[in-house]
This record gives sequence, C-alpha cells and structure tokens, in this order.
Amino acid sequence: MPIDIKMPALSPTMEEGTLARWLVKEGDSVKSGDLMAEIETDKATMEFEAVDEGIIGKILIAEGTDNVKVGTVIAVLVSDGEEAGGVSAATPTPTVAAAPVAPVVAASAPASVAPVAPPLPPRSAPAMQRIKASPLARRLAEAKGVDLAALSGTGPGGRIIKADVQGADVQGVDVAVARADAVSAKVEAAPARAPAPPPAAPAPKPAIIPDIPHIAEKLSNVRKTIARRLTESKQMVPHIYLTVDIRLDALLKLRAELNAALAATGVKLSVNDLLIKALAVSLVRVPKCNVMFTPDQLITFTRADISVAVSAPSGLITPVITHADTRSVSAISTAMKDLAARARDQKLKPEEYQGGTASLSNMGMFGIKQFEAVINPPQGMIMAIGAGEKRPYVIDDALGVATVMSATGSFDHRAIDGADGAELMQAFKALVEAPLGMIA
Repeated sequence: MPIDIKMPALSPTMEEGTLARWLVKEGDSVKSGDLMAEIETDKATMEFEAVDEGIIGKILIAEGTDNVKVGTVIAVLVSDGEEAGGVSAATPTPTVAAAPVAPVVAASAPASVAPVAPPLPPRSAPAMQRIKASPLARRLAEAKGVDLAALSGTGPGGRIIKADVQGADVQGVDVAVARADAVSAKVEAAPARAPAPPPAAPAPKPAIIPDIPHIAEKLSNVRKTIARRLTESKQMVPHIYLTVDIRLDALLKLRAELNAALAATGVKLSVNDLLIKALAVSLVRVPKCNVMFTPDQLITFTRADISVAVSAPSGLITPVITHADTRSVSAISTAMKDLAARARDQKLKPEEYQGGTASLSNMGMFGIKQFEAVINPPQGMIMAIGAGEKRPYVIDDALGVATVMSATGSFDHRAIDGADGAELMQAFKALVEAPLGMIA
C-alpha cells in the first residue's frame, strides 16, 4: 500500500519548515538512506533521508514552499504497480481506528472460574492494510510467517520496517492470546474521560503598519524560532544578573605569546577562544552553576559544553564546543572557526548546535561596553562579554590604566542562587586575570 512521506521534525524545536529543494522526482526509485530533499529548519538547511524503499508516486509539496507543518504529507511512496491515490497535501492521511470490541460478561459464573473470552474474528484484509508497514516489511513478513499486528514499528510514526520483521522471534508466539490479553486489559482499565482543555488564548492582533515607505520581509523559520524561544525565556525563567569588571592585560599578553608559538601551525587564537576556555573551567570548578532546571529535577553536568552565539544571515545560532573544559585552547579555536563558518552557511548538523551546558555571547567586537544576555533554555546561565577598553584602574593601591572588560552572567534563579552565581563570576574573573591557571 502507499506510504505517506511526512515533513519530519529535524530539530527539537522545529514546528514547521521550508521544503527548499527536492532531490528526487516522481517515478524515481529510492531505498533506505537515499537523500530525498533539502529542508530548511529553524536552525539550518538539512538533507532528508528515505526510511523505506519504493517509488516516488506523487510529490504533494512543491519545492520552495514555506511554513510546511511537521507531520504534513509531502510525498507518497508506492511499490511497483501501485498508484499514489488521491491523497491531498492539505489534509494529513487519516488514521483509521480499529472497530471496538464489546466486552464479554459471563452470566452467573462461579467466583473460582475465570470468564473465557470467545476467539476474536479473523482479521479482514482491509484491517491488515491499516497496519503501518513498509512494502519490503510486508513481503518479508509474509515470507517468514510473521503477523505484523504482533510487532511494534520503529520507523517514522510507528511504521513497521524491515529491521522490525528481521528481529521478530515468531517461534512460540501465541498471537491469539496476546490479542485476547490486550482486549481484557482494555476492558479492565477503561481510561477516565480526559478533562476539557482550557480555551486557547486569543491570537494577538497584527500590528498596524504606519503609512510610511517601507519594505516588508517575511519572517524566516529561524527568526520565528528566535522570537518564540526568547519570549518564553523571559516569561518563564526568572533571570538574575551579576556583573564584574575584569583586567585583560595578562590574557592579551598570553594570547600574543601563544600565537607566536602557534604561528607555524596556522592557528591564531582569538580573545573569545580563551574566554570560552575560561568559562568552561569555571563551570567545572563551580558545578552548582553547570546545571539545568526541570520541573522535578536539577541536573548537574560533569563536563562543560559551551554554546557560543554566532550571528548568521538568517539569525542567531549557537554552535556548541563540546568538552571545552578539557580541550586545548588551540583545539577550541580550530573547532570554533569551523563551526562559525558552517553556521553562517546553514550547514550545521543538529548535534553541533543542540545541547550545551551554558552559553557565551560576545559583543565586544561591536564596541558594546556591557549588556545582559537572555538565557538559552534549558541551560542555567549565559555569560555576556563586553568590549575591552583602556580604563582608569587601581593597581597595587595606585591609580593606573588597564585594559578592562565588563562581563555579565545571567542566571536562572530557580536553579542557581545568587551566591553561587557570584562564585562563578569570581572564578571566571580569576582565570581571565591569571590565565595560566586554565591551560596548566
């Protein structure tokens, strides 16, 4: 039977996407692992692979289409000789519920005798067709004598695929008993009626655009996601902000010495590379700030993966430097340059921008003296870095001039107390002002 190919959720926050380009056309044969389309998610443009094998019977969503909701049928996969049918792109393929089975009550049965349910009627052909399975899985199941109804699918949407059939142990399986047990469980544990959902909040009215010459640009998926997530963060996460002034002279001197030593390798360290390392080491030294808040748990991480804010043409994205607390500064620098370049080209893989235990946002290169960054949930903190500048500064009880920057930590006050945040800021300041301590 035809298989619906649906718009996948290619990132945890994806709700809709743009079908940027089809890599197949109607009539093409595909197998598991073949590339089928390029999809623009809320983070990057990614390639979409086939799970089942078959023939592209019908393409329902044209390439270039925006705002395609996750789960929308975008194409139909068929077997040889099958037709795609009249599936509409606007309406997801309906799920046909199995006919309800009436409970059987034994009349005047003795207490010691369990009532016996009559055998279930044989499964009809249409009911068998309603089981979600790939054509290859159906053929393999028929050859091995496996009842598809007894299997749990691991493919998209619970579809039974080849691996599910190959892993099935059919010897000794009494399908009739399994079905009878399932029916009995349904009868004995009838679910209570779910409470009615609360009425949805009214959608905000669109803003009135003044009669002034302007250019209207449609919001991209990335910009929509940024707007939603930052709004949720400010509404749901109680922020506390802590700022320290930090002398940069020792760090700038060390950077110059390291770059001279690394000149032959082609690696050139930035101040940001050293600050990533300093934040990571600080988080490991103050683990109460290397945390994530959940409704019923406080998760404390044992390593520091730092999400670094990168400005891309499509919007802000935060590639992650994993193991930043144990990586060398040169390795951090190399990884950061690669990730930032691919972030701007929207070529990051999901695992390269998902996760992270804390974030760092540096606006010093724009001359911004100090700012307060918005926490990137579910992380517990973000460090905002301002510009290093010459300022009057007391050095050894005497007024002098030093290169100083302001750093502001934003902390989730549900998970991190003010004193713990202050301890992290103190540790970060100490490492930047005496940087040999983070590379020793």
